[in-house]
Amino acid sequence: MNKKLITLAVAGAFAAPLVAVAADAAPTPEHSFTGNFTLASEYIYRGIGQTNRKPALQGGFDYAHSNGLYAGIWGSNVSWLSDFGGGISSSIELDVYGGYKGTFADDFSYDVGVLTYNYPGTFPTGFTDADTTEVYGSLGWKWLSVKYSHVTSSHIFGWVGTNGEKTRGSGYLEMNAAFDLGEGWGVSGHVGHQKIKNFSDASYTDWKVGVTKDLGVGVVGLAYVGTNAKGDAGEPYRNPFNKDLGKDRLLLTFSKTF
Repeated sequence: MNKKLITLAVAGAFAAPLVAVAADAAPTPEHSFTGNFTLASEYIYRGIGQTNRKPALQGGFDYAHSNGLYAGIWGSNVSWLSDFGGGISSSIELDVYGGYKGTFADDFSYDVGVLTYNYPGTFPTGFTDADTTEVYGSLGWKWLSVKYSHVTSSHIFGWVGTNGEKTRGSGYLEMNAAFDLGEGWGVSGHVGHQKIKNFSDASYTDWKVGVTKDLGVGVVGLAYVGTNAKGDAGEPYRNPFNKDLGKDRLLLTFSKTF
């Protein structure tokens, strides 16, 4: 919450010192709406490429209430489904989410909610639904946060177990850090582990380190992203174009919030 100091000069027969008085802070709006868009060299999620190493255009809208409730929608182009061919036409990811967040004990924060990933399009008969729902919770302290996301839908992103089982109960545990260096510069770090229930070969760990610069008209970011996901020939993260979707690489982004 922003506060400003008003300095009152009190003059009299005897000179008095300057007194700093805290003014009343501007009230927080009960309702707030924001939008955002990002142009990225590719869409990488949890370390895995979603656009076959091609650019992505992303954007969304968010609503927040002063009591901590929030909701939003976000979208991006994707190709990982249509890359399989076979009558799959899905080329968009549309996420819908909502939750509640707040702070306590000055330096601590929390966030709980639900997120649904939707992939509209046409799919052949018998294709496992890629739509996924997760519930999540996070706890933050100053520049550090820990978050866990748990899958409640029957499958996570269309994965099935090694013996055809459902993958409900899969989870993603992550730790994130972000530092403001001043003058518009920032650095961040991330490490996460994706567990795919009933399919251990598809589980993996990912990491990212990055730097950002606020240019005033938007924020430019450059990050190094990597995983230990199995992406060799015949392995889970090798796509139909013979590319390793979890291969270490650089990610360049330009983002704007309005």
